[in-house]
Amino acid sequence: MQRITVTLPDSLCAALDRHMADRQYPNRSEAMRDLLRAAMRDSTTPEATGSAMGVLSYVYDHGTRDLSRRLMHHHHDHHALGVTTTHVHLDHDTCLEVALLRGEGQALQTYANGVLAERGVRHGNLFLIPIEATAHSHPHGDTETPTSHDHVHVKERF
Repeated sequence: MQRITVTLPDSLCAALDRHMADRQYPNRSEAMRDLLRAAMRDSTTPEATGSAMGVLSYVYDHGTRDLSRRLMHHHHDHHALGVTTTHVHLDHDTCLEVALLRGEGQALQTYANGVLAERGVRHGNLFLIPIEATAHSHPHGDTETPTSHDHVHVKERF
């Protein structure tokens, strides 16, 4: 067995202690092992192959050195995946961003992993929706002239 050191903010350490007491763990190590196992199990998802829409939400501390710049570069490096992003200031130090993404499921997962692994990103989640785009041609609005465009259809699974 290996020993590691983890630095936690006081509030997260207090939450860990409450979790430990609620579930009657004998020590923090046992509680952390179970939490890590659950996180690893939950992060193991089926291979997301094919087109997808993604909803990436994350909370971060904008005061973390260079984090805003690193996130912006990451977004620009993967600009073809982004549909839109909403940014909300939760308090003086904390921001919430929600990014709507579209692309290959694996590319969206890789993109999200890059964001969520950044130091200063506190909470985050990627929700993937399998889709397929099909070309359609029909009139819209007051015109009777058909226009050709893609429609996105939600699939049951990847």
